[in-house]
Amino acid sequence: MTTTQQPPPPPSQPPHGPGPSGTGHGGHGHSHSHGPAAPVSKHLRKVIAAILVPFSVAVVVGLVVLWPGGAPAHERTGVGFDRQTQQATVTKVDQVDCKSVNASGGTPTGDTSTAEGSSAQQQATGTCENATIRIDTGKDKGRTFTEVVQPDSPRQLHEGQKVIVAYAPDAPENLQYSVTDVNRKLPMTLLAGIFAVAVVVVGRLRGLMALIALAVSFLVLTSFILPAILQGSNPLVVAVVGASTIMLIALYMCHGLSARTSVAVLGTLVSLLLIGLLGSLFIDWAALTGNTDDNTGLIHGLYPHIDMSGLLLAGVIIGSLGVLDDVTVTQTSAVWELHEANPTMGWRGLYRAGIRIGRDHIASVVNTLVLAYAGAALPLLLLFSIAQSSVSDVANSELVAEEIVRTLVGSIGLVASVPVTTALAALVVSADRPGSHGPEKAAPVRGGRGRRRKR
Repeated sequence: MTTTQQPPPPPSQPPHGPGPSGTGHGGHGHSHSHGPAAPVSKHLRKVIAAILVPFSVAVVVGLVVLWPGGAPAHERTGVGFDRQTQQATVTKVDQVDCKSVNASGGTPTGDTSTAEGSSAQQQATGTCENATIRIDTGKDKGRTFTEVVQPDSPRQLHEGQKVIVAYAPDAPENLQYSVTDVNRKLPMTLLAGIFAVAVVVVGRLRGLMALIALAVSFLVLTSFILPAILQGSNPLVVAVVGASTIMLIALYMCHGLSARTSVAVLGTLVSLLLIGLLGSLFIDWAALTGNTDDNTGLIHGLYPHIDMSGLLLAGVIIGSLGVLDDVTVTQTSAVWELHEANPTMGWRGLYRAGIRIGRDHIASVVNTLVLAYAGAALPLLLLFSIAQSSVSDVANSELVAEEIVRTLVGSIGLVASVPVTTALAALVVSADRPGSHGPEKAAPVRGGRGRRRKR
């Protein structure tokens, strides 16, 4: 009797909730036989390949056609970043009377309650620093010069400090070199090393691949995107080709060559196209020139053929790509895991469950994006606050309007990427239900519309 009564319990367990043996053997046996991702039929793989292979070929052709071969040369202007620089070391700092080293010998009589008057008073009566600086690189290595540091200067020098000096060949010999900045290579390198170690320790192989993808992305940016724009290629076309290259390399390198990754690529591509269209429309409509500060003015002066508004749009596309990758990969993975947990769930149920996850994600991502732009523009916003300008006046200024358009266009693309990617993933994973799954499938989750398994 016991032998005839033994078989019935296993079939009755899944509908009432699997016990320890059901979860321990059935679930694991299913996942190990099919891998971490739900299988996709050959037909669906062909459909995905029919879209992505021509796209990838077009990206490669774009790279070949637009490849610049290096940034075009120009005569240095000696303005801003366009200066010859060398590394140097502060070897000695002496305290001197400001009155003895400043050009004007008289004591100022202006209003000391203003910033200008207070600075003039300190330069006339305060104690200055006379720093001796040694050149460490270049043809003048070993040469020394002195520089006076005013007491109200935001950058004070100290003995042994590493600095960056600018070289002006046309100036008198004693004025050819001047300190322009502090040499921050050591702390920046150390911080980058800590970041890399943290990523590898936590992410392991995925973390290592992410670092390699980051290096490749930086290489594409510096070797292709920037020189191609400087050579006069259309910034929008260059940005689309460059961003597509980064997207394909980063996603497939970090997440593997699979249907899951391909769906994330498709979702990212659709969202980037939307961002490009909206960005082009509103940048043109709002008459944004892209020439709003000293740096963009210098670029326009050196390379007047560059389309600055196109450069602004290219920045919007490239800046949105990193956050888009995060959203599309997360949504695709969420739908795939939902399907793995319950293979009987239909695409509508998968979409509804995935979109609930996406709403939480997009709420935090949009807030992060807006706060990131606001943080970068905080000094500018403070100036407007000091001037007691109204919100409408602040938003209407081109400098702020650029950031508003950049933020809102990118955010619209992010919001759109959630339903687009979720729908694509749900359609792909629910379209194929191999019979090899066998009888061991999870019970239907409430809200799904997939068919019940028949034994």
